Amino acid sequence: MTRPSAAGSDSATGTRHLHRAVGFWGLMFISLGSIIGSGWLLGALTTAVIAGPASLISWVLASTMLAVLALAHAELGATYPIAGGTARFPFFAFGPLVGFTAGWMSWLRSVLISPIEVEATLSYMDRIGWVHDRVHVLHPNGTLTAAGLLIASVFMLIFTLINVLGVRLLSGINSVTAVVKTAVPLLTVVVLMALSFHGSNFTAGGGFAPHGAHGVFAALPAGVVFALLGFEQAIQLAGEARDPQRDVSRAVIVAMAVGTALYLLLQIAFIAALNPDAVTHSWDNPVGKGNFGPYATLATFVGAGWLATILYVDAVISPAGTGLVYMAGAARLSYAMGRERVLPQALTQVGRSRVPVVSILLAFVVGEIAFLPFPSWQALVSVVTSAAAIMYAFAPVALYALRVQDGGRNRPYRLPAGPVLAPAGFVFANLIFYWSGYEADWKLGIAALLGFVVLALTRRGIPAAERSGLRAKSAAWVWPWLGGMILIGHFGRYGGTRALPAWWDLAIVIVFSLAIFYTAVGMAMPPEAVEAAVQHEEADESVPPPAASAQ
Repeated sequence: MTRPSAAGSDSATGTRHLHRAVGFWGLMFISLGSIIGSGWLLGALTTAVIAGPASLISWVLASTMLAVLALAHAELGATYPIAGGTARFPFFAFGPLVGFTAGWMSWLRSVLISPIEVEATLSYMDRIGWVHDRVHVLHPNGTLTAAGLLIASVFMLIFTLINVLGVRLLSGINSVTAVVKTAVPLLTVVVLMALSFHGSNFTAGGGFAPHGAHGVFAALPAGVVFALLGFEQAIQLAGEARDPQRDVSRAVIVAMAVGTALYLLLQIAFIAALNPDAVTHSWDNPVGKGNFGPYATLATFVGAGWLATILYVDAVISPAGTGLVYMAGAARLSYAMGRERVLPQALTQVGRSRVPVVSILLAFVVGEIAFLPFPSWQALVSVVTSAAAIMYAFAPVALYALRVQDGGRNRPYRLPAGPVLAPAGFVFANLIFYWSGYEADWKLGIAALLGFVVLALTRRGIPAAERSGLRAKSAAWVWPWLGGMILIGHFGRYGGTRALPAWWDLAIVIVFSLAIFYTAVGMAMPPEAVEAAVQHEEADESVPPPAASAQ
C-alpha cells in the first residue's frame, strides 16, 4: 500500500477526509492510554480474590497471549494503514460479510469501554467521604443512582466534545493523561513495596494457588485480559497517522511492553502490601467488603495518606482518559464500516475538524444506553472481554490469509515465525473467549445476530445496482466457528454444564480452533479480489464494484 496523502480533502469534489496529524508518540500514548485505564485501579483486587497469589500467573499468561495478538495487529497495521483497521483487515482477506462481523464485534466492544471507564471513575469517587455522604453516586451494590447517571452523562459529553474538536486535540490531551496514568501506578508500586512488603502473603490463604488452575484461568476474563486490552487503538487511528508504515507497529509494541510490565509490578505490590491477617485463611475479602478503591485503602493502611489522595485524583484521570480514546476508536470503526457500505453511509460524514462526527455522536448515544442495562463496572467486563476475544481472533487469520493471497505487498513489520504464531494467536483468542464464560458468550452470539439484522437493513437501503457481493463463500467458516465456540462454552467449565472434563475442554478448544483457522485460510478471496479491494481503498473507495465482488 502506498503512503496515503496527508491532504484533508479532495480538490475536485471538496469531500473532506481524515486528517493525518498524529506521530509516533501520539500513537504510542493512544495505545498505552487505552491499556492503562480502570483495569489497574480495580483489576488487582478482583483477580486476587479469584486466583490468590497465582493471579501473577494469570497476568503472565494473558500478557503472553495478547502479545502474540498485538504483534499480528502490528504487521497488519503497518501494511494496511487505514482507519478502523480491525474491521477492514478481514474485509481485505474475506470480503464484506467477514469484514462486517469483525467490525461489529470490534465496535460493540469499543463503544462499551467508555461507559465502563466512567463507571470505574464514579466507583472510585464514591470512596471520597463527602462525595459518598452528599452526592450518592452509587447504590450499595455498585450500580449507579440517578445522580450517578447524570454525572456519567457529563463525562460522556466531555468525551464527545473533545473528539469532535479534532484528532490533534485528542492526541495532545491523551499524551498528557497517559504520562500521568503511567507515573501514578509506578509511584504506587514504589511506595507500597517500600513501606509494606509481606512475602508470606504469596503463600497465605491456601497456598500460592488456592483455587488451582481453574482460578488462574477464571481470573483472565474477570479483569486481567480487560486491563491489557487497548493496544490496537493506534491501529484504529492509523488513517490519521503522519507516517503509519513506520510508526504504527512500533507504537503498538512499545505500548504493550510498558503496559505488561506495569501491571505485573502492580499485582506484586498489591499482594505484598496486604495485611497478612486479612489473607491468613482465604482471599475472599482481602481489603474490606464493598471496597472499590483497593490501592487507596492500602496506601492509607501503610501510612501514606498523601498517596491515597493522589490515587483519588488519578481515579478520575486514568479511566476518563481511556474512555476518551475508546470513543475515538469506536467512531473510526463505524466510519470504516460506513465506507464499506455495511453500515449507513451517514457514518462516514467528516466535519470541519476532519473527524467522523456522526460516528462520534453515535458512540455517545450507544454509550449512554449502555448505562441502563449494564449499570456496574463488573457487569460489563466479561461481555467486553468476550467481544474483544472475537475481535482479536480475526487478526491472525486475516494476516495469514493476506500473506498467502497478497504476499507481494511491502510489510514494514513482519510477525516473527508467522506460520506458527498466527494460528497460535487464533487459538489464544478462542481460549480467552471460552474463559469469558458461557453467560457472556451466548449474549455475544445474540449481539452478533442483531448485527446481521442491521446489515440487512443497511443493504436494503442501497440500490441493487450499487450493492457489492458479500462473498458468502469466503465467510462460510464464521458461523460454524462462533456457534461451535458457544456450544463448547455451554458444556464447558466456565458458566456451562461442566460436562467436559478438566483439561479436555481446553484440548477441544485448541483442536477446534486450529481446524477453523486452516479452513478459513483456504476460503480466503483469490489474489485478484484482494488486490481490487486494497486498490479501491488506496483510490479512496471502500468497496469494489459489483462485478469485482461477485459470489
